[in-house]
Amino acid sequence: MTIAPENSQYAVEVRGIHKSFGPLKVLKGIDLVVRPGEVTVIIGPSGSGKSTLLRTLNHLEKVDQGTVRVDGDLVGYRRKGTKLHELSNRDILRQRSRIGFVFQNFNLFPHLTALENVIEAPISAQKRTKSDVEPEALALLERVGLKDKAHDYPRRLSGGQQQRVAIARALALRPKVILFDEPTSALDPELVGEVLEVIRGLARDGATLVIVTHEVGFAREIADTIVFMDDGLIIEQGSPAQLLDNPTEERTKAFLAHVL
Repeated sequence: MTIAPENSQYAVEVRGIHKSFGPLKVLKGIDLVVRPGEVTVIIGPSGSGKSTLLRTLNHLEKVDQGTVRVDGDLVGYRRKGTKLHELSNRDILRQRSRIGFVFQNFNLFPHLTALENVIEAPISAQKRTKSDVEPEALALLERVGLKDKAHDYPRRLSGGQQQRVAIARALALRPKVILFDEPTSALDPELVGEVLEVIRGLARDGATLVIVTHEVGFAREIADTIVFMDDGLIIEQGSPAQLLDNPTEERTKAFLAHVL
C-alpha cells in the first residue's frame, strides 16, 4: 500500500482510497480534505458510496487501497519504513475514540440511561473516571436540551431525543472530528428540526463536521464545502453557492434537478 505524504494542516485527509465488497467496487479512488473547524456535507444518490466513505474515516470499513488521516495520524495503520501495518484492535478502538460518529439509528445501549450512554465511552475507551466524566456529560445533555432526561432509558425517549443523546455521546469523547451518517433519516419529519438545530450549534461553535445527508436545504445553510458523489466517485465539490446554484457537471445537475 502506497503511503501518501502527511499534511498536518488538515483535520481529515483522504488520499486515493478504494473499497470493494466482493466484485462490487464501492469507492473508486477518493481524494478529500477537511480543514479544522469546517463543515463538509456529502450528498448524492443512494448507493453512491457516501456512507462507506464516512465509515472508512474511522476504520469501521478497511480500505483496499489509499490512506486516511485524522489530525495528521494514519487511521487504522502504523507506518514501518515504506509499509503500513494494521493496528491492533485495542489501538484501533483507542484511535476511534478521537473520532465521533453519529449513526442513522442512534445505536444507544437500551439498558443504559441517557447519562450512562454518554459516560460509557470516555470511561471504557479513554480510561477516565466517572467523577471526571459525569459533570461533563450532564453539561453535554444540557447543551442538546436533554438534561431533564438524564436518567431516562432510550425506550422512553423520542427518536429525536435519542439522536440528541447520541450526539452528546459523540461529544463526550472530545473528538477531533464528528462524523454524521444520515442523522435524520430514521426520524419522523416533525423531529428532524430538533436534531438539525443541535448540529447547527456545533457548526457555530467551530466543530469539525463531516455529514452525509439528503437534507440539501440544510446542507446549503450549514456547509463550508458540499461534496457530490455518484458511483463511487467525487463528481464535484465546492461552496454551497458553487455546487447547488452553479454546478458544472451534468450528473450533479441531474441529481439536483430531482432534489431541489
